[in-house]
Amino acid sequence: MTSCIRPYCDLIALRMLLLISVLLVLVRSGSADNRCLSSLISTCEDCLRRGPECAWCSQERFLDGAHVSQRCGSLTDLRVRGCEEAFIENPSVKVEINNTVGSSQVSPREIDIHLRPGGEATFMVEVQQLERYPVDLYYLVDVSASMQDNLDRLKTAGLALSHQMKEHSSDFRVGFGSFVDKPLSPYIDVHPSKLLNPCSDFEVQCRPAHGYIHVLPITQNMTEFTRVIQEQRISGNMDTPEGGFDAMLQAAVCQKDIGWRPEAKHLLLVMTDQPSHLALDSKLAGIVVPHDGRCHLQDNIYSQTTTMEHPTIAQLAEKLLENNVYSIFAVDQVQYQWYEDLLDLISGSYVGRLFSKASNLKDLVVHAYKKLLSDVEVQIGVEDGQAQRFRVNVTAFCPDGSVVSGNTKCSGVRPKQTVSFKVTVGMISCSADDGDRDVLMSVRPVGFNESVSVRIRQTCGCGCTETGRCHDGSEPWACPAETDACRADGSGAVCSRRGVCKCGTCVCDSSRLGNIYGKHCEMDNFSCPYAKGLVCGGHGRCVSGECVCLPDWTGDACDCPVSTESCLSDNGLICSGWGKCVCGKCVCDDSRRSGAFCERCPVCYSSCQSHWSCVKCHLSNGLGSDAFQLCNHSCAPSVEYVDDITELVRGKYCLYPSSEKCQYRFLMDLASDRPQLHISRHPVCVWSRRYFKTFLSAFLLTVTLGIGMLAIVRQLLRARNCSWQTNPDQQFDHSHKDSYIPTTNEKTITYRRDRLPNHPVEMDSHVPKKPLSDAWQ
Repeated sequence: MTSCIRPYCDLIALRMLLLISVLLVLVRSGSADNRCLSSLISTCEDCLRRGPECAWCSQERFLDGAHVSQRCGSLTDLRVRGCEEAFIENPSVKVEINNTVGSSQVSPREIDIHLRPGGEATFMVEVQQLERYPVDLYYLVDVSASMQDNLDRLKTAGLALSHQMKEHSSDFRVGFGSFVDKPLSPYIDVHPSKLLNPCSDFEVQCRPAHGYIHVLPITQNMTEFTRVIQEQRISGNMDTPEGGFDAMLQAAVCQKDIGWRPEAKHLLLVMTDQPSHLALDSKLAGIVVPHDGRCHLQDNIYSQTTTMEHPTIAQLAEKLLENNVYSIFAVDQVQYQWYEDLLDLISGSYVGRLFSKASNLKDLVVHAYKKLLSDVEVQIGVEDGQAQRFRVNVTAFCPDGSVVSGNTKCSGVRPKQTVSFKVTVGMISCSADDGDRDVLMSVRPVGFNESVSVRIRQTCGCGCTETGRCHDGSEPWACPAETDACRADGSGAVCSRRGVCKCGTCVCDSSRLGNIYGKHCEMDNFSCPYAKGLVCGGHGRCVSGECVCLPDWTGDACDCPVSTESCLSDNGLICSGWGKCVCGKCVCDDSRRSGAFCERCPVCYSSCQSHWSCVKCHLSNGLGSDAFQLCNHSCAPSVEYVDDITELVRGKYCLYPSSEKCQYRFLMDLASDRPQLHISRHPVCVWSRRYFKTFLSAFLLTVTLGIGMLAIVRQLLRARNCSWQTNPDQQFDHSHKDSYIPTTNEKTITYRRDRLPNHPVEMDSHVPKKPLSDAWQ
């Protein structure tokens, strides 16, 4: 074979190297090009909304004669095709931090983010626990009749708590308010006498029922606090739940009336022995007006208690967070579980068991204060109507070194320690109505009086729009008058009857429902099926009212992936081999099966016969290591071999009949979803000779027992005859024995009368012996 000339070979190698490099670049940028290079794009805004990797070239006469969609592409692609840098519209993601606003607990305080559809930005928020905060504690006490003992205890425990809290706070202040329930039927007895004194049946003077009364604003004067507590009297109502949520919301939002200080920690101590009414309970009294979340105190009395519903739990949690209020529920043992279930719904809350007569109130409040301050948590809030267009992920970096992704809380934080939160904000889409209007987002540490204000500046438009140079500009009078170019396939309606043909290009109509776009205005983002809140599931384009899906998606709403990867179970089979992958989810062949991969079926393995095929597979492969691999797909997840299966006590014993007239014992452990099989290595074989021996043994034993029983019966009969012969009452006189005992030639004849005598009469007839021949004569 002829060898090639060296310079020629070097040239070939160099060309191959260049070709490989180009292929690598194409592979890396292929996804961006596929997204940006589409005939569906007709404007700069359409291009930028495709994703952060897409850019638009506004250079005049760029790619003269090409379709307008060719102006959209990746940044590298536009540069390669000759678009100058000054004409490329490619707004980038920016994060601008304002450090001019000082903070002692939360930093930074202000952040500006520039985002475009598909882009995301990341920033850090640091929260530091200070030592010896000023504390405002507001007592919100249920004064229904059952709380009499706790109210009496509060008269002495309040002062002791004030002294102890001074060890943990530089400035401790208290306030007081009371609640019962809405003063309407069926919550209270509306008889005139009961309205004035709900306890008249017990000859006790009680105060009238009320929704919420603000009694004492936050104060340092413990003497005044003690005096107010001494003046409190109980009230009464009829039903079990109380109006606690009504009172809590008013105590949280009426900042000026309560006297909450901006620089202090706000603790709302709720003392009750009953659960609270929920929002829909108000309809029992004919109240249908939803709570507006505002303060309605007039002369320190909640004025809307009879006209406005109880707040929802979500509404209450939101108002507590907005006003930086920690909530402490001091309840008795019976209602502890009810309030404990609220902890996951109300951030910055704590529940403690209140002992009889509130004997542990002081320790409960101190422990709750320490626990609430040791938990550092942030809540993300986006202004109304905009949250669905953004995705937010938070990662917490706790002082102990732990990193928790997707969590917004660190526990066990001590004073002067700092907790860092990494917040990632992604923009899903632009708003069709608001355009480039800024969106406000807040990062608020629970219970802190400081927060981070995040301003999201949406980059949904193009700068070239303002100058009118987003694409080639042709003079109107130079445009051809034909409209064939504006018709789909040259014969359809002009611009699909949803636009105007100008210069051979469709200018689509605007619609309040969404955007109309496309070469012939055949595309929109509102007339096709929705999936997960997105037109065509975000995986296709809406063309003439039908979804045109991307290559990897299918279905009417492009919500079904073509790939079956999401249906692959751990054993590498689709739906564990027990179902089909339909729209990315497993549909089990057997209705008894369940689970994400049809792996669960507790009743499928309850019979011994259901595992015979598995046992047969292991036996045919020798009960060795090879059997585990060969039988993995047809057997239970765990199969083991044992020498003595009788040692296993948990499960169900089964037998497998083999072809050699032997039986293998195995055990099913049904403790898990699928049974674990334990197969005995040693078979139990049953031969015909053994059957003969067993039969012969049983036969001999039966004969022996029969002979023995006959012998015993014979002995008993003989003993009975002997005893009859020796009985004197049944014997004749011995001297007349020969005269009275008949011989063989005598007949004994007994005559019977109508009335039998006490003893039978016997007559003897002696017949002489004759020859047999004479008898026949």
